[in-house]
Amino acid sequence: MEQGKNVVISKNVTLGRNVMIGNNVIIYEDTTIGDNTIIQDNAVIGKQPTRAKNSILPEVKKLAPAKIGSGVTIGTSAIIYADATIADDVFIADLATVRERVTIGEKTIIGRGVAVENDCQIGMKCKLETNCYITAYSLLEDNVFVAPCVVTTNDNYMARTKERLNEFKGVTVKKGGRLGANSTILPGKSIEEDGTVAAGSVVTKDVKKEELVVGIPAKKVRDVSEEQLLRNQY
Repeated sequence: MEQGKNVVISKNVTLGRNVMIGNNVIIYEDTTIGDNTIIQDNAVIGKQPTRAKNSILPEVKKLAPAKIGSGVTIGTSAIIYADATIADDVFIADLATVRERVTIGEKTIIGRGVAVENDCQIGMKCKLETNCYITAYSLLEDNVFVAPCVVTTNDNYMARTKERLNEFKGVTVKKGGRLGANSTILPGKSIEEDGTVAAGSVVTKDVKKEELVVGIPAKKVRDVSEEQLLRNQY
C-alpha cells in the first residue's frame, strides 16, 4: 500500500492489495476497499450522513459501512458516504459526491462534480458527465449516458404541503437511455430503452422506447436512428 501524508484510517477498515492513498484522505470505520484501488488527495470514504434538524428524511443512527470494489479510482475531494456500494473498475472524478444507500455498477464513470443523491441505483457502464445531478430515489440502468449539467427531480410540490411526503419519486432511465446537456427531467418520469432527450429539453411525460424528444415541453420529433441504437454498438 502507498499512503500519503495526514491520512486517517479508522478501525476495522479492510484494504486490498496495491491500494494507493493520497494526502489528507479519511476512511471511516469498517469500510472495505478492494485491490488496485486509487484514492486521491482529500477524499472522504464511508462518511455517515448528518441530518438537518428540519429534514423530512427519517433519522438513521448509523448506516452500514461503504464497500469499494477493486480497480476503482476515487478522485480528489470526492465524498463517498456510508452504505454506498461501488463495484469494480468504477471511476469517480474529482469533487463528486455519492450519497448513502447508493449502488454503482461495474465500469461506470461518475464525472467531476456529479452528485448522486441517496437511494439511487446506477447500472454498469454508465457515463455521468460533469456537474449532472441525480436526484434521490432514481434508477439508471446499464449503459445510460447523462450529459453535463443535466438535472433530475423528485418533488412535484417543491417542498410545499405535506402531501408531497408520500409522493417523492425519482426518475427512471432504462438501458441505453441518453439525456442531453442541460436537460431537466421532472419527478417520476421514465426514459425507456434507448430513449433520447435533446439538450435543453424539459421532460414532462415519459419518453418511449427508441424515440428522440426535443423542446419545452419535450415532444417526439422522430425515432432514434438505427446506427445510434445501443444494440448496434457492439
